Amino acid sequence: MTLQMFFGDECPHCERMMPLVNQLIEEGMPVEKLETWHHEENAKKHKNVDKGYCGGVPFFFNTENKQWICGATDEQTLRAWAKGEEVVS
Repeated sequence: MTLQMFFGDECPHCERMMPLVNQLIEEGMPVEKLETWHHEENAKKHKNVDKGYCGGVPFFFNTENKQWICGATDEQTLRAWAKGEEVVS
C-alpha cells in the first residue's frame, strides 16, 4: 500500500495538514509527500492519480483501495484513510 499526499509549498491548507501527516510517518505509516507546485513530475503524477476527483491540494490518495481525500481534513478521517478504512470525501 502506498499513501500519497500531494501538496503545494505555499498552500495554507497543506501547511495545516503537514503536522498530522508527519505524525503518521513518525508512527510508521508510509506516506509519500509529493510537492506539486514547483515539481513538474509530481504535478503530472497528481493529475494522473487525481482523475478529476479534486483538482487541487492537499490531495490524499491510497493506492491500495483507491480511497482519496480532497482538501484539509480532521485527524480522525486522515487516520482512517491511512489505515485503509473507508472515508467519505
